[in-house]
Amino acid sequence: MQTINEFLIKEEEVYSGGLSCRGCGWALLVRHLSSILGEKTVYVLPASCFSIISGPYPLNELRGTIVHTMFAAAPATATGVRAALDRQGKEDVTVAVLAGDGGTFDIGIQSLSGAASRGENILYVCNNNGAYMNTGIQTSTATPYGAITTTNPGTSFKKTFPKDLMGIIAAHNIPYAATASLAFLEDYRMKIKKAKEKKGFRLLMIDGPCPPGHKTSPDQSISITRLAVDTNLFPLFEIEDQKYTINYFPQKKVPVENCMKFQGRFSHLFKNNSKNVIQEIQEYTDKNWERLNELHNKNKR
Repeated sequence: MQTINEFLIKEEEVYSGGLSCRGCGWALLVRHLSSILGEKTVYVLPASCFSIISGPYPLNELRGTIVHTMFAAAPATATGVRAALDRQGKEDVTVAVLAGDGGTFDIGIQSLSGAASRGENILYVCNNNGAYMNTGIQTSTATPYGAITTTNPGTSFKKTFPKDLMGIIAAHNIPYAATASLAFLEDYRMKIKKAKEKKGFRLLMIDGPCPPGHKTSPDQSISITRLAVDTNLFPLFEIEDQKYTINYFPQKKVPVENCMKFQGRFSHLFKNNSKNVIQEIQEYTDKNWERLNELHNKNKR
């Protein structure tokens, strides 16, 4: 039985004064990530919330080195950093990309695919908060079906389901990819450690709470992300050498509306009695969970 002391941060790798919003997932995500990766890490940041949170030059919230780069170029920049470090014999330094879903699912996916295909020795971390939060809460291809954004407001809410990034990255035959939640820190820290130890291209996708974009109360960030896992809206699983493993099975089925009703980005569905949309989301979620179970069971045979 693991104890909570095993997951306490013994030495902080972040400084106080981060510029995040209250309840932002980035702050907790990076705090635990950096505590495991350590000071000998180079973080590559494309345009994203964290490129602001980390602080403008010469400020730096992290004890590691930060390289800011363009929206579409983070994996390419990280490739160059990795090559330079290797040339200097600094193979023990970790190179980690910290990107949002806009710079991962959309603008950065070509660079991401290239680096994954080449097998670059990079750890890619995507804080998936489901929209371009830093630039005004515009829709991305990670935005959930039914959610409103500034580019899909009101009745013109997002009417397509999110891109299957994990399926896309699995198709690149990389050694390790996983989803993680800040409400399940033991699982998250285990996956960081595993990703750090492996070589080649690795990817972690984190469910990132965003109070301004999700229209939630800051004190509900963790409880809502826990509900996202319990409703199977954001299942926790790993893809290791093409083998899927589900890391958490909810004890009972929780309807998706139990998570959605706390988020203002879905409030119109409840006000307008759009039960058909909520039912579509439930059916899609159930189908996706069933598919993951099939892949998990196939791995266990």
